Amino acid sequence: MNNDLKFRFAQADDLNDIIRMLSDDTLGATREKFEPILSDKYLKAFKNIINDANQELTIVEMNGEKVGTYQLTFIQYLTHQGGLRAQIEAVRINSIYRGQGIGTRIFEYIINRARQRGCNMVQLTSDKKRPDAIKFYEAIGFVPTHEGMKLKL
Repeated sequence: MNNDLKFRFAQADDLNDIIRMLSDDTLGATREKFEPILSDKYLKAFKNIINDANQELTIVEMNGEKVGTYQLTFIQYLTHQGGLRAQIEAVRINSIYRGQGIGTRIFEYIINRARQRGCNMVQLTSDKKRPDAIKFYEAIGFVPTHEGMKLKL
């Protein structure tokens, strides 16, 4: 079997699979609402993302199966001498494919994609309730240089 990963921008018929992957873990299950007919909020968000040139919602396939997804947002800053950075969000591996090194390969692709766009930095946040994810990010070179803060509205 060929285990090459293929990366492509998400299309409307991928949305159910994306939401399924986002909801397929302990924390995601509390945040997402995966149903056969998705809410209009997901549909509106999807349209906004795919129509924004600074957003890339990506599907990762292997052997014709959807094995992962992520969202990459390119943010222009005045800091860092007018630098561009990439914000990595919503990285998920289909649960039946976890633990096979796919995450590492996806991050290699993401980092190269950010370089292609001229970014001088990639950044992400991870919920403190995901200690395994945080260990993974540190193992591939991410450094916890800042303390993130959020205010729910």
